[in-house]
Amino acid sequence: MKTRWMIAALAALALTACAPDRAAITAASQDEGRTFLATNARAQGVVTLPSGLQYRIVKSGPADGVKPMRGDEVKVNYEGKLISGKVFDSSYERGIPAALPLDALVPGWIEALQLMRPGDEWILYVPSNLAYGDNGAGEIPPGSTLIFRIELLAVLAGPGHTPQG
Repeated sequence: MKTRWMIAALAALALTACAPDRAAITAASQDEGRTFLATNARAQGVVTLPSGLQYRIVKSGPADGVKPMRGDEVKVNYEGKLISGKVFDSSYERGIPAALPLDALVPGWIEALQLMRPGDEWILYVPSNLAYGDNGAGEIPPGSTLIFRIELLAVLAGPGHTPQG
């Protein structure tokens, strides 16, 4: 019994020694993101909001379209990628738009989508703190700044909500 415990403890120590330093990875990703966003802020057509979220309008829908509100659902086509260009998720690749509750999305999406109207297509540049933060998610390393192409297709009003035009 003692031998099994010792083997398990040694295996855990070996894995810990081989695991990359998460704090160092997070700090490096955050530094890379800050540098990217500082350069990107000077690009033509890029708007930087007070929160640090950046966007560029690719296409505008009708000016009288409704804007989603918290509690609504949005129907979108999107592609998410790291600043390296690696795509980590895409409804375009799946060939099916996504219907998502606005309140369940990362803060950067929530902020941007409330400014958009159906037919709008924007590129979002989302700082780590408005994305997955220090946790990361799946293929997304902790501390990552992300780039999303989002096309708002429709706003599905939530209970008691009338989307604002």
